[in-house]
Amino acid sequence: MPPNGHALLSASASDRWLHCPPSARLCELYEDKGSDYAAEGTDAHTLCEYKLRKALGMEAVDPTENLTWFNQEMDECANDYVAYILELVEAAKETCSDPVVLIEQRVDFSRWVESGWGTSDAILIADGTMHVIDYKHGLGILVSAVENPQLKCYALGALELFDGIYDIDNVCVHIVQPRRQNISTFEIAKDDLYRWADEVLKPTAELAFAGDGNFLCGEWCGFCKAKNECRARAEANLELARYDFKLPPLLTDEDIEDILSRVDALVSWASDIKEYALQQAVSGKEWHGWKLVEDRSNRRYTNEAAVIQTVSDAGFDPYERKLLGITAMQKLLGKARFNELLTAYIEKLQGNPTLVPESDKRPAMNTAKNDFMEENIDEQKHQICQSHEGHHGSRYPLVLPEELQKSHEYLVCQESYLTIIPWLSIL
Repeated sequence: MPPNGHALLSASASDRWLHCPPSARLCELYEDKGSDYAAEGTDAHTLCEYKLRKALGMEAVDPTENLTWFNQEMDECANDYVAYILELVEAAKETCSDPVVLIEQRVDFSRWVESGWGTSDAILIADGTMHVIDYKHGLGILVSAVENPQLKCYALGALELFDGIYDIDNVCVHIVQPRRQNISTFEIAKDDLYRWADEVLKPTAELAFAGDGNFLCGEWCGFCKAKNECRARAEANLELARYDFKLPPLLTDEDIEDILSRVDALVSWASDIKEYALQQAVSGKEWHGWKLVEDRSNRRYTNEAAVIQTVSDAGFDPYERKLLGITAMQKLLGKARFNELLTAYIEKLQGNPTLVPESDKRPAMNTAKNDFMEENIDEQKHQICQSHEGHHGSRYPLVLPEELQKSHEYLVCQESYLTIIPWLSIL
């Protein structure tokens, strides 16, 4: 397969075809259409490669003027990527005198995956540990390195090249995603990686290459070319239609939790179907009961220069002055200068409540119920303290309310003094 070709079982799509093996052959039926997001990502990777080569003293040609999507944010993201890899190199030098850094290294993992190959953004090899680093420019989806099949495939390909040359015991994979302030790492023993390759990767890849196995929908459907017409995805989402026969007050807590676990996928699927139907209609397809119409449109000037001149001649100011938003201001000043000048004038407001799965890394909010309970407990603590002032030296039975008994450790009464631990230690 040529280096610039597209592997049927690509590492970048491995999360999908490992979960849904027949999707690999199904996606072959669809044209490989590019996107602005993909083009922007390609430019970002090109910039990262250049900056890393330059930082390591390698020969490199500045590609900036040829990058369609280059901007200040991309430049800063590339700098963050390079800085992270340089930190890894310096750390490696503590145990290895000559760590090896490979940039945009083609790797072949076809021992386990038919025609399996890919390009690793960066590979760092030091005594005992091999690092595989992947840059992600995307903003919409937070990418984790933990058990990431794409990076594990790249690591296998890298081991094919270097396992016989270097003494490698462990593999550490890294995701660098600056636009999400996300750096994720995952370390796995070399033997465990080989075991996963033999027991999971190879047999599933054989199913996928043959077009066999079972369809399974999930979050991996997002980049599937067949997602709009996939019957398995439709059936999984339409299963929620059974709740249409119940009014919300009759739903059980378990029903609500079941819906919550799948509603995002349902909304995404419904949006995909609408967009697909629209594009088909624009291309000439007629959907029974539906028609194309012109949506509402906005007015606009045909000649802005003439408008400015005309309004000015009439004695009016045609311009408005408005402070740049924070994101625009940061792009104008650059991150360092922005922080230097404006940090004292920036505040981050508390976000609105939103329900997310337990797996979300953000800490849980304090609800109004919890706030009320804490305030109530504080009041009861105060009342207890007040009621026992002046009773030092006597045995005074102290009975705590049930919620306080659950919230605090213990209470000790002594002849000479009263000690309430931990929250009545003021006595």
